[in-house]
Amino acid sequence: MSTAVALAGAGVLVAGCTSNEPETSASEGGGGDAVASSNDETGETVRIGFSAPAADHGWMAGITEAARAEAENYEDVDLIVAEGTNDVSTQISQVETFINEGVDAIVLLPFDGAAMTPVALQAMEAGIPVINVDREFNSPFAARATILGDNYGMGVSAGTYICEQVGDNPDAVVAEIAGIDSLPLTQDRSQGFADALADCGLDVDNRVAANFTVEGGEEAAANLLQAAPQIDALWNHDDDQGVGVLAAIENAGRDEFVMVGGAGSANAMREIQEGNSVLQATVIYPHTQAADGIALARLIAQGKSLSDLVSPEVPREIVLNAPVVTSENVEDYIDRAFES
Repeated sequence: MSTAVALAGAGVLVAGCTSNEPETSASEGGGGDAVASSNDETGETVRIGFSAPAADHGWMAGITEAARAEAENYEDVDLIVAEGTNDVSTQISQVETFINEGVDAIVLLPFDGAAMTPVALQAMEAGIPVINVDREFNSPFAARATILGDNYGMGVSAGTYICEQVGDNPDAVVAEIAGIDSLPLTQDRSQGFADALADCGLDVDNRVAANFTVEGGEEAAANLLQAAPQIDALWNHDDDQGVGVLAAIENAGRDEFVMVGGAGSANAMREIQEGNSVLQATVIYPHTQAADGIALARLIAQGKSLSDLVSPEVPREIVLNAPVVTSENVEDYIDRAFES
């Protein structure tokens, strides 16, 4: 697995492992066992505008909840949360309002990164630092800092785990239920998965795509199970659609394979804890990205840096890790998980 592991780990800086966040933020995926630093001392109040898409998905709802919780940990943060929207024009108007109100920083998870780039550039040109979360702008000048999940790394983690489970069988049948195939994030996840499987001589034998919904997951899984009478391992990209995937598996009476989920929802982790289903693991795609964005916005607005780094400024890009959660370590993650 050395090649796949190296690919996943290259250039990755794991946020949430610094000593800038108060210990109380651990429940939302913050500093964990971090030791308080001078950055935790209350400073000049900063007003942070936050905008994200509508909470029509468990992961997206968790994004906003975690951002609010992180802001509440700081007496010197005044968080202004815009109503979640999947309308680009509305989100552009929200950012324009933040600019007009003269906020100190903006944390933005764009519904469409390219479409939101011009207004993010306007904010930056107005001297307001923008922290870009999850979906990237198409200009490096549109954000002071960017926080990303590792979609390729998710695939690598899932593939590496499956190699550990069935890699000793060169004829193992591996299946994949992806998200929306037109999205770059889905393509990255699938590429990482294929690369990791290749490292142990396996490949994807059966693949279908869903749409990140329960209904879509159930339909896609039903089609997959009908087409593949024998499966040894299955990776489902998303735990929200995984609710439907598991329903289809139960309806089909199939239990001969090991299943890995994706994103890290609480309900998936409870399934793993109980140990009564095919779901044996899930790969984290942190819903705490915006919470980390709030923490970085505060530091940038107050002219501070990450205290665990020698460099005097906050990095321009942080890519979060994509760990595998199993029955052996689920207790370390479940309290931070989002609800599907």
